[in-house]
Amino acid sequence: MKTLTEKTLIDHIPAIWIEPEEKSGPRKLAIWLPGFTGCKEEMEPYLCELSARGFFALSFDPWQHGERAAEDKESLSKRVFGNYRRHMWPIFGHTALEILRVIDWAVREQHVEKEIRLGGVSMGGVAAVAAAGIDTRIVCAAVSGSSPDWLRNGADTPPGEPDSYAQYFYNRLNPLTHPDHYLHQPALDFEFGAGDRHVPPDTARQFRDALKETYRAHPDRLRVTLHPGVEHATTQGMWQNCLEWICAH
Repeated sequence: MKTLTEKTLIDHIPAIWIEPEEKSGPRKLAIWLPGFTGCKEEMEPYLCELSARGFFALSFDPWQHGERAAEDKESLSKRVFGNYRRHMWPIFGHTALEILRVIDWAVREQHVEKEIRLGGVSMGGVAAVAAAGIDTRIVCAAVSGSSPDWLRNGADTPPGEPDSYAQYFYNRLNPLTHPDHYLHQPALDFEFGAGDRHVPPDTARQFRDALKETYRAHPDRLRVTLHPGVEHATTQGMWQNCLEWICAH
């Protein structure tokens, strides 16, 4: 499958995209974001598959990642896991808000329709789920190894303590504590390794339970799938589930 990846700056955000293989009909945007220390270029295989399914497939470098990084991956990892909540919560928050800016650009400049699908791996998926709660244009999010609760209680890394700046993002965007953000009922799919101790799957089940009343008329728009024998990783099966979810909604 031959593809051509385009590249641009959306304001200050480095982004890449692949045009849909089928160019007739409405232009449908699907955003897929990388995990922690990852970059947009690593998402090209996913974008290729989304493009083959008819999507204008886009990824961008999350805040402090890829072309926007001020440190190497080892230094970034050491800093963030030295105080997870202080350093990771702003990454979640900035990236979630930037999804809205990217959508604005795609609607304005690329004339995509205003029904947006998105998802991502781990950190990228966390931002995607948060964005799905604050932008009603987002109709679907499918994520792999991504917690809807930024506290990640029970995780295998020390949580640290947030400062007031980090706490600001948590207070306004953490999905589990804001079920009211999902009154527009975006279709949400959480794929987890059953043995994931880095991002405990229980967080997604708690979120699903918190949304049961909101989604009472459409319970099929919430899904949590555990994959036996998998830890914190994105397997081909997990990705295929995400891809089919995006295509179905």
